[in-house]
Amino acid sequence: TGGPGWLVPLGRRDSLTANKALANQNLPGPSFALNELKSAFAAQGLNAVDLVALSGAHTIGRARCLFITDRLYNFDNTGKPDPTLDKTYLKELQKQCPQNGDGNNRVNFDPTTPDKLDKNFYNNLQVKKGLLQSDQELFSTPGADTIGIVNSFANDQNVFFQNFVNSMIKMGNIGVLTGKKGEIRKQCNFVNKKSSELDLAIELLLEGDMVSSI
Repeated sequence: TGGPGWLVPLGRRDSLTANKALANQNLPGPSFALNELKSAFAAQGLNAVDLVALSGAHTIGRARCLFITDRLYNFDNTGKPDPTLDKTYLKELQKQCPQNGDGNNRVNFDPTTPDKLDKNFYNNLQVKKGLLQSDQELFSTPGADTIGIVNSFANDQNVFFQNFVNSMIKMGNIGVLTGKKGEIRKQCNFVNKKSSELDLAIELLLEGDMVSSI
């Protein structure tokens, strides 16, 4: 995609469980105001620079219409579109996401270079073309400290890339499982299956737990 690469720290293990409710609780929403975004990131040990840098991942990919419909037609229950949206861009989005259309239709996050990881996400924010409210909040919130960060990344792609790498590594270090916690999966999207009672007993013994029989 043209983006930067980085070395991923080793030693972490995969979780044995998944929690959809907790994931939804911790993930920032597409309609979050800036103060809500900052709080959600701060709860994970991430600051304003991390917030702006990681939001830059939205320079690539697509979002479903259901995440922006309110913004296009009934922002904050006003019956009007979000005033921070560029009017020409608004009309383009309304064509792609009709008011009573299929909410699962996909729209490019970045209308300029949708399949390339670059600084255009930030240039789009500067001209009111952020797709999600949570993205545009980074630039359109009056007096926000994130405005300067957006401008810095918009002016120099290398500065964005370096901060993106730093923040990705920082985010990757949240809640790392090591030692006896979790497991190393044989297939990344599935928890390992215990092939037999014997395997389970051996694993427990290796971890120092007591077993009555095998």
